[in-house]
Amino acid sequence: MNVEQEVAKLAKQLDKIVSEENSSQEVAVDLLKTLKDLPITLDVLQKTRIGMAVNVLRKSSTSAEVQTISKGLIKSWKKLLTDKESSSNSKGETESEKPSSKSKSSETTVKNEVEKKFVPATNNDVRQKCREMIKNSLKSSEEEGCGDAESIAGAIEHCIFEEFNDTNTKYKTRVRSRVSNLRDAKNSKLREAVLNGEIPPERMAKMTAEEMANDEIKTLRKKFTKEAINDAQMAVTAGTPTDLFKCGKCQKRHCTYTQVQTRSADEPMTTFVYCQECGNRWKFC
Repeated sequence: MNVEQEVAKLAKQLDKIVSEENSSQEVAVDLLKTLKDLPITLDVLQKTRIGMAVNVLRKSSTSAEVQTISKGLIKSWKKLLTDKESSSNSKGETESEKPSSKSKSSETTVKNEVEKKFVPATNNDVRQKCREMIKNSLKSSEEEGCGDAESIAGAIEHCIFEEFNDTNTKYKTRVRSRVSNLRDAKNSKLREAVLNGEIPPERMAKMTAEEMANDEIKTLRKKFTKEAINDAQMAVTAGTPTDLFKCGKCQKRHCTYTQVQTRSADEPMTTFVYCQECGNRWKFC
């Protein structure tokens, strides 16, 4: 396994730690120390997403050791880019001759380049259009210091395509739902989280409608769900008779059931069952 492959593998392991609750910070420290010992070049940085993976881990971790090592790694990787920029300057140019805004713009460029994820290019017109749509929905709120919208959009689209391996209806529906939620004027928190790396492209590509929704929509959904459940529990005599369900209490099959859409439209309905013999109620998802 060469350095690039090993770094890519470590990036996936770091992503897994970020996505899992109560993950071991000791494992994260070991992975970061392994990265520190690897001869990572600028080419490896640009062909893997290790900069973004480490940065997301740093922001999400509560471990002081993880944060310290992460900051050190990112700082050293930024130096690689700074050295490259310096070497590309003409020999006769001195520090005083450089534009005064050079330092600031260079800083932003370095940050974005370190965190940029390598995404395979595509010649597919549909995929290119989808990447453009996601990019535009992100750029509407892009600020200095945030990740590169084009790179992130490409990564999100690539993850979606890898899941379906086709530009079919499911693929297009998934892309449209990302674009719709990212364009939502009331959902700036989602855009910012995607741009600054708090929500990695892999997760954004698979988030449900409930997870992406703005706070107002989430509150309304909770209210409607609660009302629907209450209505279903009250309608015990108006349900449809069935012998398909067996009561866990009296073991009889004299039941009625009612179905309610408590989740998003693309998910199955929740079935509420009522036992006519003993009055036991339960739900079947």
